[in-house]
Amino acid sequence: MSRVFHLAGKIKAVAPYIATEDEALDVAKALGARIAEGSNLRDRQRLLPHDEVELVTQSGLLGITVPAEYGGADISNAFLAEVIAIISEADASVGQIPQNHYHILEALRLCGTEEQKKFFFARALAGEHFANALAEAGVAAAGDIETRLVPDGVGYRINGRKYYSTGALFADWVAIFAIDPDGRLAMAIVPRDTDGLAIVDDWDSFGQRTTASGTVLIENVYVPADSVIAYHRSFERHAPVGSLGQLLHSAIDLGIARAAFTDMLDFVRRKSRGMRNLGIEKASNDPLTVARAGSIAVKLEAAAAVLERAGRKVDVAQITPSPETAIEASLAVAAAKILTTEAAMDATNGLFELAGTSSTKEELNFDRHWRNARTHTVHDPVRWKHHAIGDYHLNGAVPKPNGQF
Repeated sequence: MSRVFHLAGKIKAVAPYIATEDEALDVAKALGARIAEGSNLRDRQRLLPHDEVELVTQSGLLGITVPAEYGGADISNAFLAEVIAIISEADASVGQIPQNHYHILEALRLCGTEEQKKFFFARALAGEHFANALAEAGVAAAGDIETRLVPDGVGYRINGRKYYSTGALFADWVAIFAIDPDGRLAMAIVPRDTDGLAIVDDWDSFGQRTTASGTVLIENVYVPADSVIAYHRSFERHAPVGSLGQLLHSAIDLGIARAAFTDMLDFVRRKSRGMRNLGIEKASNDPLTVARAGSIAVKLEAAAAVLERAGRKVDVAQITPSPETAIEASLAVAAAKILTTEAAMDATNGLFELAGTSSTKEELNFDRHWRNARTHTVHDPVRWKHHAIGDYHLNGAVPKPNGQF
């Protein structure tokens, strides 16, 4: 990978090595406590989390999915989902930023050459962050790609414009998705500071406000041939690349739900008023409030359990790859996505329902939980998850391999 390495950005401190799943959870919890401290202010003032993302990169968490044969801990996807949920509970935007990092590493595992795996997995273990330049605005249908790889000597040139490029502004490497000369989808990984690559902070959604999911401008960017990965191989057969990506999106929603539920419990206990005309002195003693809180808690527990089970299914699809195991993983993750979406919306709506009018004060910014949930859950509408699961059980139809399943 010599032609790639000389393009890499400045050297930075190597991240610590995380050896076990329990260690990964401990690191995530400690990191979450630090990230949570300024999450309210960052959302209110739209302050991008440069320092917080740097904490993630220097924590060692970006290398935890690297396969063991390349020096990584290769942790279970159930644990990985919990890591993402913990960070997302602290700050949903920060939790979303590394989601596509792990997706890119899974694509590398499935489609990369041996040389590419050795090089890029080593970069991830060192704490370097990979982000995407995939989606395009203004195309005929979601998922269409017009960006092309054009041969130029021993490499390629790329011109194009990408959107929804979550985390690219903070990354060390950007994976540009483009159509190769044979009409197949490829993933070209280039250093963040490559000449001709410009990342614009123009994301203006009302939720997930600080993910920097804006525009990537690609102007005559040169890509060495040995940094182009045959991403299309991910979808030539049923494989867990799409299900892993969706698993982590589900984990983000679970983290949002937990954050809203925690804030609701604290507010109801300390500040919400009872109903004296009904003989209820404390809001936390209102039997209807208690029952509603219990209902939300059950939904959170169910969503977490199904998410964990789906993570185990993705593990099986990675360890014993076959169409059958990959399909089982896709359907399990689809169910998890449905339940975590429902949990996120129920918990964020329930916060105001139970905490009362005073919980809507702007200074509290509790609405960020609802805004984050509403924004993130429409990234991949769950109505299609319901359809896929029903079509499978009724008609034996299996989801076509793609990024949504």
